[in-house]
Amino acid sequence: MLRLIIGIAAGYVLGAKAGRVRYEQISKTTRAITESPVTRKLVQVGRQKLSDKLSTQPKLEPMEPIDEHTTILVPHDQLRG
Repeated sequence: MLRLIIGIAAGYVLGAKAGRVRYEQISKTTRAITESPVTRKLVQVGRQKLSDKLSTQPKLEPMEPIDEHTTILVPHDQLRG
C-alpha cells in the first residue's frame, strides 16, 4: 500500500511539473502567433472579405471623372457594358 501511495505521489509531482512546462510552451507559442504582424494582417484581410461578402449594399464602381476632383460612382450591377 505504501508503494502505491509513493508511486501515485511521484507520478502526480512529475506530471504536474511536465504539465506546467507544456502549458508554458503552448502559451508562449499562442502569444507569438497572435501578436505576429502577419497573423494580424491575415485576420484583417479575412474580416474585410467576409464583410464584403455579407454586405447588403451594392459595390460602387467609378465611371468617367467629371473633372480632376469629381468622379461619379454607380452600383456595379448598373454599369453599362
